[in-house]
Amino acid sequence: MINERQTLKTEVLVLGGGSGGVGAALASAREGAETIIVDRQGFLGGNMTIGLPLLGFLDAQGRVATKGIAQELVDRLIEYDGSFGHRECPLHNSTTVIDPNLMRIVIFEKVKEYGVHPLLHCEIIDTTVENGELKSVIVKGKGQEIEIFADVFIDATGDGDVGYLSGAEYEKGQYSKGEIKKEIQPGTLMFTVGGFKLEKFMDYLEEHPEELKHGESMKIRPGYTAEFLRASENHVHVGLKNTVSRLRKEGKCPIDRDTIIYINLPKEGYIAINSIRIMNFDGSSVDDLSKGEIDGHLQILPLIKMLKENVPGFEDIYLSSIAPFMGVRESRRIIGKQMIREEAALNAEVPEDTIALGSYIIDIHSGKDDSTIIRSLKDPYGITYGATISRDVKRLMLSGRCISVDPVVFGSSRVMATCMAVGEGTGIGAALAAKQNILPEEVDVQLIRKKLRKHGALLALEDND
Repeated sequence: MINERQTLKTEVLVLGGGSGGVGAALASAREGAETIIVDRQGFLGGNMTIGLPLLGFLDAQGRVATKGIAQELVDRLIEYDGSFGHRECPLHNSTTVIDPNLMRIVIFEKVKEYGVHPLLHCEIIDTTVENGELKSVIVKGKGQEIEIFADVFIDATGDGDVGYLSGAEYEKGQYSKGEIKKEIQPGTLMFTVGGFKLEKFMDYLEEHPEELKHGESMKIRPGYTAEFLRASENHVHVGLKNTVSRLRKEGKCPIDRDTIIYINLPKEGYIAINSIRIMNFDGSSVDDLSKGEIDGHLQILPLIKMLKENVPGFEDIYLSSIAPFMGVRESRRIIGKQMIREEAALNAEVPEDTIALGSYIIDIHSGKDDSTIIRSLKDPYGITYGATISRDVKRLMLSGRCISVDPVVFGSSRVMATCMAVGEGTGIGAALAAKQNILPEEVDVQLIRKKLRKHGALLALEDND
């Protein structure tokens, strides 16, 4: 017997519960709009729950570039000893390491506080579009289909699934001589180990400073040393290039990258490892996701063995947990009313319709070899409201990874603190559009900016004064 399709109606529907979706849903509900957030997992937070640090709170000069809802979550984590706050970093501009399990709890607290209605364990299966206008999104969970009608829809799926199903134009891949090529940043599978001896590893790095030297493609400011890493638990290690290179030549390296990345978690002896690299991977392909999950899992134990046998401080590590899903760096970017391009970011342009600042480095992981491109940005750039509105599909907005940016800017805008900041602006815009019964592009952007500032968000560095 086939169950009848259930029907729901809401003012704002957020599809995807990662950082961009959480920021959008909380901001929308805070504005008084009836808000539903849908996610395939049994929790919210996406990549904020797998051990990664939050990046993008400070710029290259140590100035605060992101506040608002993103800072609210960090403040609550600090109360629970789940974060050390923000720390300047010569490589990442800043690091904000977090306890991924506590983050799940904090997000649910905020969801209840602001009155968001979560719909979990649901997969998006289709959309209905009439005359270029998105009318509903159909989701399915536990054998039940639910058609959700809304005044405004926000695609925060990361992969642009709603835009794709609705017929919106999108880009995917890096540019080469002005054209899109197939190379996409690789996927990863995060895992956590316990038993790590931090001080012993720091001793090793001080004795072998060459292990923190990086390739020419990684433009890192001076000061990323063993002394810097030892000075605070709030750090992310990127190094061991010599060890990885040597072991690869000996046939003892199971990963397709040239460095080992770990995030020092706010729990003694535990680190999250971000070193598995799934090449030729497209996160919008079910086949690639399936193969990537298998290949990623099968690299974990060999990588642990390699570290235990070859790196001081890692001798007693053991597998603690594996992320519940693949980490996807790059897939579809939906074309918006505006697109943020490389020149705007490099020139630190902050237009009058900016709803969030991007301040993270340009960080592009190669999809064809083991290298990474890193370029620093001296000053933040503006992410505009028009980059969060689909060009082709009416009533469809964007948040998180799938906003309208070129692939170079994407290397900066994709990080979670920035995605939350963009989401906050998108959520306010969506709520205002729903309340005023107008299209998102008809909302007064200056009113959005006024409300963002009221809630502590930053739209220019001068807002810190």
